[in-house]
Amino acid sequence: MLAIFKREIKSLFHNVIGWLFIGVTLGLYGLYFFVYNLSYGYPYVSYSLSAISFMFMITVPILTMRVLAEEKHAKTDQLLFTSPVSMGKIVLGKYMALAAVYTICIGVICVSPLVLHVFGEVALLETYTAILGFWLYGLSCIAIGMFASSLTESQVISAVISFVLIFLGYMMSSLTSIGGSTGNIITKILNCYDLYQPMENFMNGTFPLVDLVYYISIIFLFLFFTYETLQKRRWSISKKMISTSVFSVGTIALCVAIVIAGNFGMSKIPTKYTEFDVTSKKIYSITDETKEYLKKLKEDITIYVYVDKKSKDKSVDKTLAKYDAASKHIDVEYINPSSNPKFAEKYSESGLNTNSVVVVCGDKFKVIDYGSEENSYVDSEIYEYTLDASSYSYVASGYDLEGQVTAALQYVTSETETVVYQLTGHDETSLSAAYTEVFDKQFITVNSLNLLQEDAVPKDCEALFITAPESDFSQDDVDKLQAYLDQGGALYVSLDYKNFEELKNIKKFLLNNDIATTESLVGENDKTYYYQNQFYLLPQVENTELSSQVAGTTSVFVPYSIGLEYTGDDEDACLTILKTSEDCFAKSYANLSKDRTEDEQEKLFQKEEGDVSGPFDLGLMITNDNGGKLLVLGSSYMFTENANEMVSGRNAKLFQGIVSGLVSTGDDQEAAVVIPAKDNSVSSITVSQRAILVYGLLWGIFMPLVSIVAGIVIWARRRKR
Repeated sequence: MLAIFKREIKSLFHNVIGWLFIGVTLGLYGLYFFVYNLSYGYPYVSYSLSAISFMFMITVPILTMRVLAEEKHAKTDQLLFTSPVSMGKIVLGKYMALAAVYTICIGVICVSPLVLHVFGEVALLETYTAILGFWLYGLSCIAIGMFASSLTESQVISAVISFVLIFLGYMMSSLTSIGGSTGNIITKILNCYDLYQPMENFMNGTFPLVDLVYYISIIFLFLFFTYETLQKRRWSISKKMISTSVFSVGTIALCVAIVIAGNFGMSKIPTKYTEFDVTSKKIYSITDETKEYLKKLKEDITIYVYVDKKSKDKSVDKTLAKYDAASKHIDVEYINPSSNPKFAEKYSESGLNTNSVVVVCGDKFKVIDYGSEENSYVDSEIYEYTLDASSYSYVASGYDLEGQVTAALQYVTSETETVVYQLTGHDETSLSAAYTEVFDKQFITVNSLNLLQEDAVPKDCEALFITAPESDFSQDDVDKLQAYLDQGGALYVSLDYKNFEELKNIKKFLLNNDIATTESLVGENDKTYYYQNQFYLLPQVENTELSSQVAGTTSVFVPYSIGLEYTGDDEDACLTILKTSEDCFAKSYANLSKDRTEDEQEKLFQKEEGDVSGPFDLGLMITNDNGGKLLVLGSSYMFTENANEMVSGRNAKLFQGIVSGLVSTGDDQEAAVVIPAKDNSVSSITVSQRAILVYGLLWGIFMPLVSIVAGIVIWARRRKR
């Protein structure tokens, strides 16, 4: 076999074919690498590889057309047939030579992610998994091309057959979906020859053992077909031609059956054993919290995906497969809108958007909206979108399917409904989307409450949220709130410094519950406890049951906060959540509001006469004798979208802990499992213009040109001999 390999390698590089294949492959890759990765700054070479996958329809037929067809045409195949080398080793030796030429290209491509890594963060594991998929796809195409070459002595016909076979494998998914998916047996059989989709699975951040086995099977199968074709020709001059032919058909049928059985068996193994998430952010994995919840699940639940399988969102499909594999009580089904037009009417009066998910348990259900094609960036619950300033378009920056599905599972299996209220009537601020989502994921219903219209806080109120009131409470309001606390209620209050001086009754209410407040803003002198200016605080987050997820310094961002102080005697009744450093101060209203010249402006950020020295608390929770909880935060600005983005979502995590701590789940219930959205953004890398030029010329022009010129020179010199 080694002799055959060496002979074939020399043949490929003694003429222009091998050099041309390398040059064209590297040239096409270099072009897309220059545009996508170097110019646009995308850190994934999978974009470039996916874009050039069409080239195998052209390059592989040229590479393989002469490997056996020319031998047959020149009658030199008789030398092979009479050589002491077995037919299997002949086929394998020739294939290994072709594969070696292609692998040289892959070796050069493997260097490019390391080049990108110099200029920014590159997910190397995900990238090299994509290259592996591309390599396997190319090897499969080469095996197909080699089989085509064994069928004829004409190189042109060999190239045409190769093109047709590779084209069918590349386009099979599209061809079988023409006219709508029917899911019939013919379509399923044809899709067994879908060569492109397995490569896409490697490109999308997973390492699928099923697709690895599939490509190995394709390579083996077509090499076996090549072997049988040559073996039949070897014995065609024999008198036993008929019996040998029958034996070949039976052997081929048996081999095909074994391959089909092997791939079918692999497809039946749970995906948790065959598909591995190699994305750097574990986009397709489910968290340990979800896994623990699924282990305790007892009710049977069906998760419907409203889409034809041909048009499914691959990320959604991979995530739901994890749920299906993690619990025997979960069944995932795809509903084709074309064949089930009335399905949507059961769950939505306005209809369902394609790829939306419906979680159903008995009579209870929860719809997770995928979003419409026109406004998915507005109404999608699965993806979070942000505006890309460079392209003026919305891009998916967050992936929240796990959070939504886990919340939906808890909702449809819960027997009771948890209700909280937001106070209105005092110009309160509404919570932004990142924080109201916390309620949604804990299947908590949020209602509005105006105390002017109610005699008391409703009995079904698990917690009452008061966010930055700008006008003062009446004494009647205060009495109702105090009565709610004395009856064991839970009350959340966030303060706004701007009008706090005028809120006399609110101050009195807090003081009656052992919380004193500073007159105005808290400023920091310790540089480790603030960001940019002294009023942008980065306090110490205490390790409590409410804040354990974000405990530490510089963890949450608290801009413009009022200072708090516990005035009671029972230290066990007070839980400190946020705390300043020793070297801080609280501005007096007089110093904060007085007019200053430009020279005096910097004194605003320093302690002046009349200011009060710290330290202060910025977040406290007081528990009274009846179990009532009063949680007060000195800043209402910390729970805004901008503040949350400053610390990569940790402010929202703190709010999640606060909600979980205030909302009672009952003695026989466990705390809700809340999964935050996963960061799905692509961080661009910044490549200098000089580097773009150098590496672009190297990959796109120099290496391909050198390869092609070398091939032409070698070919020309051999012709002159």
